[in-house]
Amino acid sequence: MAALQEERTVVLTETAAKRVAEILKQSNKTDHSLRIFVRGGGCSGFSYGMSVEKSPTPDDIIVEDKGVKVLVDKYSAEYLHGSTVDYVESLQSSGFKIENPNAVQSCGCGQSFRTTAKPGTPRACSH
Repeated sequence: MAALQEERTVVLTETAAKRVAEILKQSNKTDHSLRIFVRGGGCSGFSYGMSVEKSPTPDDIIVEDKGVKVLVDKYSAEYLHGSTVDYVESLQSSGFKIENPNAVQSCGCGQSFRTTAKPGTPRACSH
């Protein structure tokens, strides 16, 4: 069965899409997709994760944005809906940043968040 496609689950900025494409090319995985997911934990209750995967699962939502295929499982989609993924570089650090309209609080590291509907259980951040 073909995976679901929902354009509004996540959006990539031009900078994020270019960086994902570079990562896939450098690792010889241009036929792979970026998976964005949410898991319990982190200092605010939930944390973001990303990985590179060859194929979607049957229940994945597939978003194709700016030439990049993004996979989001249904559980994570509930928390990520409407989010924008950017790639930022500064003198001190660089990495992907998720602007999540569902988050009411986030950790200073930007990798952990909380929602009002499901606050999660805060734990120590591992950064």
